[in-house]
Amino acid sequence: MRILLTGANGYIGMRLLPKLLDDGHEVICAVRNKVRFTSNEELIEKVEIVELDFLKDTEAPEKIRNIDVAYYLIHSMSASTKDFDEKEAEAARNFNQMMEQTSVNQVIYLSGIVNEKELSKHLKSRKQVEDILYKGDFKLTVLRAAIIVGSGSSSFEIIRDLCEKLPAMVTPRWVKTRCQPIAIRNIIQYLTCVIGREACYNESFDVGGPDILTYKEMMQIYADVRGLKIWIVDVPVMSPRLSSYWLYFVTSTSYRLAQNLVDSMKVEVITKDTRLQELLNIEPIHYREAIEMAFYKIEQNEVISSWKDSLSSGRFRKDLNKYVQLPKYGCLHDKKEVKIENPEEVLNRIWAIGGYNGWYYADFLWKIRGFLDKMVGGVGLRRGRTHPDKINAGDSLDFWRVLLADREERRLLLFAEMKVPGEAWLEFKIDEKNILHQNATFRPKGILGRLYWYSMYPFHYFIFEGMINTIAKGHKKE
Repeated sequence: MRILLTGANGYIGMRLLPKLLDDGHEVICAVRNKVRFTSNEELIEKVEIVELDFLKDTEAPEKIRNIDVAYYLIHSMSASTKDFDEKEAEAARNFNQMMEQTSVNQVIYLSGIVNEKELSKHLKSRKQVEDILYKGDFKLTVLRAAIIVGSGSSSFEIIRDLCEKLPAMVTPRWVKTRCQPIAIRNIIQYLTCVIGREACYNESFDVGGPDILTYKEMMQIYADVRGLKIWIVDVPVMSPRLSSYWLYFVTSTSYRLAQNLVDSMKVEVITKDTRLQELLNIEPIHYREAIEMAFYKIEQNEVISSWKDSLSSGRFRKDLNKYVQLPKYGCLHDKKEVKIENPEEVLNRIWAIGGYNGWYYADFLWKIRGFLDKMVGGVGLRRGRTHPDKINAGDSLDFWRVLLADREERRLLLFAEMKVPGEAWLEFKIDEKNILHQNATFRPKGILGRLYWYSMYPFHYFIFEGMINTIAKGHKKE
């Protein structure tokens, strides 16, 4: 079948794409920016790519007019705490209008479990989108899931952050809320097995794993799998705001997403029917096994996608192309260069920068800068990186965003998502004479921006000097 995959750059979309191709389907990937389509080259050669922004576009491009199935995997929860529901509704209406211009027969939508009377804003929005899609001129199949467990998923990574970093926790009372986690492998099975099944047309199904657990139990099982000792004490006095700050400072989530997550974690998300599991004969994976499978992927460096790489999780959510060209005027610079002997080894070190490898010089100062960024509402250093030695445009890299990663040109360009009074770029490039160039560019915003740059200049001087020398020579210093 010819399939339109919206949200192709998202966590679910990037996991779903290889399976669709393996099953012999012809796939058109819809992304807001082609630069950010970070799947591997082998997969990219097998798909068509179309740029679509469902908050703006309503005209169907020629590429998608002849399709059989479309996946609706669009959400905005991490982008805002105020109007994400309005954006999601607008995107769904625009999608319906666009689908009217196509030959689509079935649309498959991944939603949330909405069985409680009192729903969070996030779950209300999911239900609202579902209602809008039911008005479309196509057969709709809705899969309602609770939290998804897999390497790179937001739920898994947040639990991982909490358990790995806090041996003892004083937690909000929502840790006693029950939910029904589902393994990412099961989600992909459901999403692919409903294609073309008439019994699934114009139906909404709950999908979940075999375990009903509280968030506290989920953390305890995670700790047991990892061989960790943790102590969890829950208290009833922690307000939603304090709970959001607690998640924000301890984990790699943004504050906006933390607020929305806390709002949702107060609601039980438990399936009420198993019709689809029986219809498709899918064997549900237990939570413990899902964690073990996730760590197998992590240990094999096979994490395909991560929620942290979403643009909406960072400081800016605009077109990446706008930032690729470094500004020429009104900027302050720190430029360094050094002659290198082995450009391939140096390039490998550049491509491995950040995350567990650190920044090659004075890592303790980078950690302090990350902590200060968290204190003022920034993303901090906790996002790390998705893969230890692979980088794609659009990836998050600690408190940077990858704008360009071209090994053939031997150039890496990063944009700062930390809280700064201006805009900052960090560029690494090896020229044809095997000279490594390291350029920090800062476009200050007003007097405060200039004061910030000059107050940080003494630190920048020896940090950047140490960093380029370590990258060039390969001997890491603290």
